[in-house]
Amino acid sequence: MPKMKTKSGAKKRFKVSASGRIKRAQAFKRHILTKKTTKGKRQLRGMIGVHESDKALVLAMMPYA
Repeated sequence: MPKMKTKSGAKKRFKVSASGRIKRAQAFKRHILTKKTTKGKRQLRGMIGVHESDKALVLAMMPYA
């Protein structure tokens, strides 16, 4: 049976930690930043975990993660 393909968009957007948690970047940090406060932009830094209801969908797109 051939190998399953990983969705390349998911590969670029999600990281799986050693414990199995899926991490993603924060949204709303790409453009239209002038009207956002400095505090708001600062709090959008870093990665956060994917919600439990979306975890199965993400793992289906990344079969070898």
